[in-house]
Amino acid sequence: MSSDEQLALVAAEDTEKTAKPLGKQWHAPKKAFRPTRGLTSYEKRTKERNAMAQMKAKEKEMKDEKEAARKEKIDRIREKRAKKEERERYEKMAETMHRKRVERLKRKEKRNKLINS
Repeated sequence: MSSDEQLALVAAEDTEKTAKPLGKQWHAPKKAFRPTRGLTSYEKRTKERNAMAQMKAKEKEMKDEKEAARKEKIDRIREKRAKKEERERYEKMAETMHRKRVERLKRKEKRNKLINS
């Protein structure tokens, strides 16, 4: 067998595999062209816009609530840390000073905080 004959056999096999039956349409059936099909009425568009605006408002409200809760948690942690540092500072002072003097200093600092705030 020559190379020309082999190529002819391979080409014939390829056409048999890809060829469709002659009686059937091989193009997809076309649909009618309707340019106004995608257009919607004004009422429908306004309803969709209102629904979208309500959804966005609800999402924003939920995000704001989540952010407020997050900030509140951060503030609580900061206050807790500040109280702990102050307590440790007073304990350290109590080691070197008398207990009554430390209490006097506490009261004095609280008065100063109220005046400065």
